[in-house]
Amino acid sequence: MQFLAGLGHSVLGVDRNAEALKTASQWGETLQADIENAAWPLEGRSFQGVVVTNYLWRDLFPKILNSVAEGGVLIYETFSHGNQAFGKPSRPEFLLQQGELLPLCSGLRIVAFEEGFMPSPDRLIQRVVAIRLPSGLEPAALSRILVSP
Repeated sequence: MQFLAGLGHSVLGVDRNAEALKTASQWGETLQADIENAAWPLEGRSFQGVVVTNYLWRDLFPKILNSVAEGGVLIYETFSHGNQAFGKPSRPEFLLQQGELLPLCSGLRIVAFEEGFMPSPDRLIQRVVAIRLPSGLEPAALSRILVSP
């Protein structure tokens, strides 16, 4: 949140941990919600950017994807199978299988994908950057979206 707010973006942080949100509230709006055990608190809302880090609850993936507005960007990074060698998370339900993040993002245009070892702290991750292309986008316009000036 701090990084994106520092770039001038309005941000919304969602977590079930009130203490984490207390710290995050200095950079933007916060919403305390248990997104795994209660109703999805962002129903009907969409965002130009959705950033998810160090979190995996596969059942929520469709809701997270639906939160990305047309022309919006998803940035998602979390732990992969093999991370158990470095510590937590180590349970299979919290670790992506090899290449699993790509099909989870079906319907979005993948512009970057990375999978592998990251140091300091040592961990195995997958990360993706994907765009929800606007409907009716002409192919020539795609290059203007994907290539920065």
